[in-house]
Amino acid sequence: MPWKECNRMDERLRFVARLLEGEKMSVVCRDFGISRPTGYKIFNRYKDFGLEGLGDRSRRPYRHANQLPFQVERTIIAIKREHPTWGARKIRDKLVRDLPIGHPPATSTVHAVLDRNGFVQRKRRRRYKAEGTPLGHVRTPNALWCADYKGEFRMGNRQYCYPLTITDYSSRFLLACEGMDSTKSTFAFAGFERAFKDFGLPETIRTDNGTPFASCNALFGLSRLAVWWLRLGINIERIKPGHPEQNGRHERMHLTLKKEATKPASFNLLQQQARFDDFVTVYNQERPHQALGGKYPAELYTPSPREYRVPEEPDYPFHDRAARVTQCGRICIGKRKINLSTVFAGQTVGLREEDEGIWVVSFLDYDLGFFDQDEGRVEPAPNPFIAKVLTMSPEQTVNHVPG
Repeated sequence: MPWKECNRMDERLRFVARLLEGEKMSVVCRDFGISRPTGYKIFNRYKDFGLEGLGDRSRRPYRHANQLPFQVERTIIAIKREHPTWGARKIRDKLVRDLPIGHPPATSTVHAVLDRNGFVQRKRRRRYKAEGTPLGHVRTPNALWCADYKGEFRMGNRQYCYPLTITDYSSRFLLACEGMDSTKSTFAFAGFERAFKDFGLPETIRTDNGTPFASCNALFGLSRLAVWWLRLGINIERIKPGHPEQNGRHERMHLTLKKEATKPASFNLLQQQARFDDFVTVYNQERPHQALGGKYPAELYTPSPREYRVPEEPDYPFHDRAARVTQCGRICIGKRKINLSTVFAGQTVGLREEDEGIWVVSFLDYDLGFFDQDEGRVEPAPNPFIAKVLTMSPEQTVNHVPG
């Protein structure tokens, strides 16, 4: 008989009771519908901890794989304060000698701890660092574009359609509405490239935190699409997770799109795209917009003066060397392979020795993290894209009233 989900504790008590009465483990396990290893685990917990051992245990991991114990981090900071001139390698050696650590942290990890706590003096960069576009309410065309996928829906042929939509925040001009087969970045690249060629480049693009705009598992939450935007000199603004109202103007357009171009859905993608194209024309040139004083979006929008061009390869004149990230997200230095992130695959990064045996990895004007001579991975630095990859705070949403 299987375990009763309503009261697992009672079932385990009955299981243990039958074993204590002398019944064989194989017979009891068969009657309860569990394996013998599971049965022995339950019985051993009872013998070790009594009745408390039969309760449900937390599934939370004992430790996070990439999280340094706070005692070790506190010791690293204490050593640095006592010896301000010591670098990460010397502090690590001192840590290994003074503390019985089974798996001591890498030198790059020690350096990252020092950097997080303000003990690393960064060298002044002579290269021009682009200023982030002011966030919040903008009043000029192309200062801010909004992009999102309207919810997918089935067409008459039972295939799904994923409409990618792009609007200009200031003028409400609908720049693109393209039906996609999926939300894969390959289709998004093509859709945005067409919009850039037709209307030029915006200063900022606002999206949510879903794919392909962001990646929760990648370095700093970046995606390949976001890295491409950074290469083009486009700032990235992200709304707070779970708050679509922060992109309210765009969501309001989605409501109109749903009513006028998707109900009922067309039979196939070709027919559906024709309806999207008609909707774009009407929305921009024939439909008066109440928030614009009855004007059409096309009357207020003008293309961006920033023409779209394939970005040039980054130059790192103040680094020791440049390296291209492999398709598997690694930096190859001779026979060494340093793990970075697959979102930077194919990109050129700069390498600079900041301390003895400590190397900094940079992308454009941003320091991504550190690696040392021993470890084969990059230890992330504090988020260097904070001026370009932003999550809006509640205070910032005051000026973001849906239009």
